[in-house]
Amino acid sequence: MTQIRAEHVTFYYGGSHQEIFRDMSFTIDTDWKLGLIGRNGRGKTTLLRLLLGKEEYKGRIVSSGEFTYFPFLLDMDLDNMAFEVAEEVLPGYELWRLCRELQFLETDPEILYRPFSTLSQGERTKVLLALLFIQEHHFLLIDEPTNHLDLEGREIVSRYLNRKKGFILVSHDRVFLDGCIDHVMSINRQGIDVVQGNFSSWWEDKTRRDQWEAGENEKLKKEIGRLSVAAKRAETWSGEIEKTKFGTRVGGLRPDRGAIGHKAAKMMKRAKTTERRMEEAAKEKSGLLKNVESVQELKLFPLRHYKEELVKFRGVSLAYGEKEVCRNLEFTLRRGERMVLAGGNGCGKSTVLKAVLSQAAAGEHVEARLAGDGLRVVRGNIETAPGLKISWVPQDTSFLSGSLDDYIYSCGCDGQLMKMLLRKLDFSREQFEKPMEEYSEGQRKKVLLARSLGERAHLYIWDEPLNYIDVFSRMQIEDLLEESDLSLLFVEHDSAFSEKISRGCKYCISACFSV
Repeated sequence: MTQIRAEHVTFYYGGSHQEIFRDMSFTIDTDWKLGLIGRNGRGKTTLLRLLLGKEEYKGRIVSSGEFTYFPFLLDMDLDNMAFEVAEEVLPGYELWRLCRELQFLETDPEILYRPFSTLSQGERTKVLLALLFIQEHHFLLIDEPTNHLDLEGREIVSRYLNRKKGFILVSHDRVFLDGCIDHVMSINRQGIDVVQGNFSSWWEDKTRRDQWEAGENEKLKKEIGRLSVAAKRAETWSGEIEKTKFGTRVGGLRPDRGAIGHKAAKMMKRAKTTERRMEEAAKEKSGLLKNVESVQELKLFPLRHYKEELVKFRGVSLAYGEKEVCRNLEFTLRRGERMVLAGGNGCGKSTVLKAVLSQAAAGEHVEARLAGDGLRVVRGNIETAPGLKISWVPQDTSFLSGSLDDYIYSCGCDGQLMKMLLRKLDFSREQFEKPMEEYSEGQRKKVLLARSLGERAHLYIWDEPLNYIDVFSRMQIEDLLEESDLSLLFVEHDSAFSEKISRGCKYCISACFSV
């Protein structure tokens, strides 16, 4: 076992005066299973790049081993067989080791003899993860491996990682992290903490600490207020006593100016002592709540459709061209319901969402381009409520470019409302001035979510809305949806989020395939 040490590291991107890390120091062991947690844009991927030596910084990072980053950059012909792609990624690898790791990932090694381009995103992830772990004497930097994995795939990979050690894992899936890490590194508003435990134990400790600090902060605010009043009162009394030194004769006697001055000095000393106590309390107060994540409350104002049934599938089979994707779909989404579509990768969940959009495309509220991508109904009937207004969040964020203001204008959104929602989702004001190409993946997804949350619609359709979204924002959105009576049809593989939001209203597409 060896250690990795960061000593007084400071980093900011060229052309920007905003520091990502300031005087950062930490020590971790190379046999830990470390989960890396933090808000979007707080520097998780940047920290991995610093460990890899990809960025220049002030300070020192000390390690005796090598680092390997996941996901790999695949700059090659993906139509080659998967074992050939593996050779390009890791020349000279031993095939038997790769096959063994795939079996640990509950995947048939037969997929190595298929063109890599034909593999599902989940299968590709498993092949590349298996390659990652056959390397020896490397400390592994695993950056959000779950974004293209379905629920079953996440459970398999979590069990797989739990049998390994020597890695930093970036993920926002709470259940996934609980299953495979033994330490947590959190990038806070100020500094970095490293603690033993999984996500749930870290979150419980953080919540308890934040609540204690909030209580102490409130007590100190009251103490400062009380001391301020006492200091002013003592100072006023001192001044009033001092004035009596120069009063008129009393009973023919001169005032005892020495005694009066001594008394006034005592009162002034009391005032100064009270002020010092007040300053100490203020200093103590300033040390609190520095790392409390502000999870501000959001509000939604959905439209209420006059019909109870918003979407109805009756014996529906869907296809792209001649390729049938899913069959015999039977479900009804009613007003106020939140339904999650469940099933493995490739079973047609996103296709179902697009089918709903296409069916409603005759209305002015749905983007017509989604109706023309070759999707067709082979049999059955899809019904959508007349005049149904839909708010849509796609998986893909790559089309976001240019300024945020231009995007807001092109969407016809309420710019003030959308920026307010982004601020509540932890966007800094500086981000509003940057081109969206410079946003992190999580920040780009927040732009799409803020647009949707700011729209008034009868039905909200979200396709994997939480990809790359930090855990604090996920909790905000959970609380928002729980408080709202909006109608939501969505696909999401974060099991904690899906179970809480859908309240058991789940439709499993994989169970509907005909044999």
